[in-house]
This record gives sequence, C-alpha cells and structure tokens, in this order.
Amino acid sequence: MSTSYIVTSVYHNEPALQDEIRPRHLAYLHALVESGLLVASGPWGPEEEPGGIWLIRADTKTEAQAMVDADPFMSHGLVASVQIRAWKPLLGPLAPTIGGSK
Repeated sequence: MSTSYIVTSVYHNEPALQDEIRPRHLAYLHALVESGLLVASGPWGPEEEPGGIWLIRADTKTEAQAMVDADPFMSHGLVASVQIRAWKPLLGPLAPTIGGSK
C-alpha cells in the first residue's frame, strides 16, 4: 500500500559542488518521475536557504529514506538536513490522486 511522503531538505552552501553534481541529481529525480515514485519536486525560492522539497510515493518510510539516500546530492555530502514525513492530503486537486492508497 503506497503512501505519500513529503521530503524537505536544506543544503550546505556549496554552490560550486552543487553545480557540478546537479546534472546527476536531476537525472536521478527524472528517473524517479519515470518510475512513478516522484510526484513533484523543486527548490526553495531564491529568498530561502538552499534546499528543496519532494513529494514521493513509497510503501514504507524506510523505502522513502532509501530513495533520499540514493540521491547524488546526499552521497556527495551536499545535504545538511532532511526530513521525511508521511502525508495524507485531504483537500485540493491532488488529494484524490495521492491522498489514499494506490
């Protein structure tokens, strides 16, 4: 039974290394989209600290953590902190699609 998870991250302020690793990070995220596991992702706005958010689908929090751990930004030490929380959207246009079990 698939659950929605919100992943929030804050990056270390290392723009040169982020620029170097970003193509691998984005290729990884595109692969998650293709597999149906990543619903949406993107960086925080320009006035915020570096980082971003993912909305993913996984059977368990352990599987969600494994997805995060496989991100090249993680393996290259660019992520200062990450939070993974199960989320059950109740309202809005996405709620019927991602709110319940898949």
